[in-house]
Amino acid sequence: MADAYGSPTHETVRLDSVRKIYTRGDNSVAALAGVSVSFQRGTFTAVMGPSGSGKSTLLHCAAGLDRPTSGQVFLEGTDLSKLSEKNLTLLRRDRIGFIFQAFNLMPALTVRQNVVLPLQLAGRKPKKAFVDEVIERVGLTQREHHRPSELSGGQQQRVAIARALVTQPTVVFADEPTGALDTKTAREVLLLLRESVHRAGQTIVMVTHDPVAASYADRVVFLADGQIATELHRPTAAAVAEQLTHLSDAVAAQPVAMTAGSV
Repeated sequence: MADAYGSPTHETVRLDSVRKIYTRGDNSVAALAGVSVSFQRGTFTAVMGPSGSGKSTLLHCAAGLDRPTSGQVFLEGTDLSKLSEKNLTLLRRDRIGFIFQAFNLMPALTVRQNVVLPLQLAGRKPKKAFVDEVIERVGLTQREHHRPSELSGGQQQRVAIARALVTQPTVVFADEPTGALDTKTAREVLLLLRESVHRAGQTIVMVTHDPVAASYADRVVFLADGQIATELHRPTAAAVAEQLTHLSDAVAAQPVAMTAGSV
């Protein structure tokens, strides 16, 4: 298989028949209802769907942040379900990057200190030349000694991206990374993620609700009712918006089963 640029790829992450059931009192909800999907090396995938379709749950299960009720998640052939909590934590630290909508930066630390923090927590000595390169890639060389409060929202998200990339992870998961940004800044962040795929062969999986953001991806995977509904390759914003409207209309047309105590 090849990526969008014709380069050879291999499977980075695979979900096999993943189910995730949440229980509240007498009620159970299937956030994921048997999802099977894979993400290849050097590709950028957007995950979309109506509210409650299971997007964030898929991301959290794929990233090892949440364990499926059943099914398996593989990271480059490693079955996450067979790992102890300690080994799963080590795997996430060394091989998975995560970018949050809320940035999650340490306010007392400078840009550079925030970027190298994952390496320090892992007991790895940061290589100055590589850290310099990552900070330069996100366009913050002139701001590396500033603290988050001295940065714009877009600059803070760039720090978060640099922090996710500095450990050279196998895959980067991004949860609505442009949700809190204006249009211009969001475009800059998306181009940066796109460049990470093209330049470093990074695998990126991004949850988004924005068809324009999704159009920067190689592929869009659509969820509905906890299952894969369809996919788009080489998506345009218009095609993504049309598919989302179709899915939302289909979900809205379904009868709602009410049970005692349901919410």
